[in-house]
Amino acid sequence: MKIQWKKLILSVLIPLAVGGVSALLTRKGMESFATIIKPPLSPPAWLFPVAWTILYILMGTACYFVWTARKKEPNAMFYYGIQLFFNFFWSIIFFGIKNYLFAFIWLLPLLAAVIITTVKFGKTDRKAGYMMIPYVLWVTFAGYLNFGIYLLNR
Repeated sequence: MKIQWKKLILSVLIPLAVGGVSALLTRKGMESFATIIKPPLSPPAWLFPVAWTILYILMGTACYFVWTARKKEPNAMFYYGIQLFFNFFWSIIFFGIKNYLFAFIWLLPLLAAVIITTVKFGKTDRKAGYMMIPYVLWVTFAGYLNFGIYLLNR
């Protein structure tokens, strides 16, 4: 199958833009992140932007495979959009507003939407489903960190 470069680039740019704008809006909150108490297994701060960049590229590429697939799983792109929405606002709630409990509660539908998206993407194109698995794992881990930060900093 021939690569449709415009669709691939757009597919990757959309999640990178969602993450980039969210990070831009919360950069001051990210700076103060260093001062809060974190649970065990918290990675170093430099890892977060690296991990998120990789995840956004993977999810964008997965989206491209679904977008260009012959068979379509109903609502796959709808759930993809929903998870991007929840993803965008989670950073604002966590880093910007610093409401760690509400951020954790917000993360639960984010995780559900990511899992549903992963399943629907996998039914459309197996590669796309596999490419979403690191995102499911990272958001699950983010839930652990988020809840731990809430407990340790209330």
